[in-house]
Amino acid sequence: MALIDLSRQVALGIDIGGTNTKFGLVNHRGEILAKGAMKTDIHETVEGFIDELYQNVQPLIEDHCADKLFEGIGVGAPNANYYTGTIEQAPNLNWKGIVPFAALMEEKFGKPCKMTNDANAAALGEMMYGAARGMKDFIMITLGTGVGSGIVCGGRLVYGHDGFAGELGHAIVKPGGRKHWSTGSEGSLEAYASATGIAITAKKMRAEFPESMLNEYAEEEINSKTVHECALKGDPTAIEVFRYTGQKLGEALANFVMFSSPEAILLFGGVIRAGDFILKPTKLHMERNLLPIFRNKVKLVFSELNEADAAILGASALVWEK
Repeated sequence: MALIDLSRQVALGIDIGGTNTKFGLVNHRGEILAKGAMKTDIHETVEGFIDELYQNVQPLIEDHCADKLFEGIGVGAPNANYYTGTIEQAPNLNWKGIVPFAALMEEKFGKPCKMTNDANAAALGEMMYGAARGMKDFIMITLGTGVGSGIVCGGRLVYGHDGFAGELGHAIVKPGGRKHWSTGSEGSLEAYASATGIAITAKKMRAEFPESMLNEYAEEEINSKTVHECALKGDPTAIEVFRYTGQKLGEALANFVMFSSPEAILLFGGVIRAGDFILKPTKLHMERNLLPIFRNKVKLVFSELNEADAAILGASALVWEK
């Protein structure tokens, strides 16, 4: 039996966002051989999107895969179903209903295509290339515009019976609390711990403290980045924004820990640039709300993946997943 040279195998990783799509050719070591990007939201039909994607990607395949084996395609996308290869009812994409995305990709590229949501893809990437290497049980929390999650138990991602398990960002952390701007639910984790939620908290708190540095910014300039800048300058209100955010996140993480007893919780995304401003209160309130048998067992760590490339790496990891 001929041995397969893993170093020659290449996967195409694609990250589909509501506005932009990023893609790259990735080898087994997690090295991105070539990458590119295109607009998502200009395409009213999925067929038009895939046509442009093919036109962008095919030259990269021809340039970089002449002496390599192009094995397949991995896709991270909103509301992507791992089991069916479909994108279902994605609110931030132009293609409504149930879109047979993987089947259309296989027809266009002639290669197998797997897909999952972006947070699950990030968890896979972290397990293969990042801080979760060697771990069998961990939870990935992505803290960006929204809050996503990927749950790994026994070395396998948890998909549930229908392919949509792991929406921890929509877990209710404050019953009857802040109304979510998209789902309408009241008190979800995403409404507090996302970059969007942090901006809402900051606007509320700065109104209560006129002396805060946050009041030097126009309404539209208040975001997690400006809050971080004020916290670094020692502004008590900005520091309190992160403390409150960390409290809500830590309380939620305590519930998640008692659900699956992970070895670690990995935090990823733009919000973690706040560092200890958010990590310390998160850790404090997570431990405070755990049963004694769970305390001081779960590592709380930041992702090791380059944020700009993580989505591509995570999507490509779907191809290598057994």
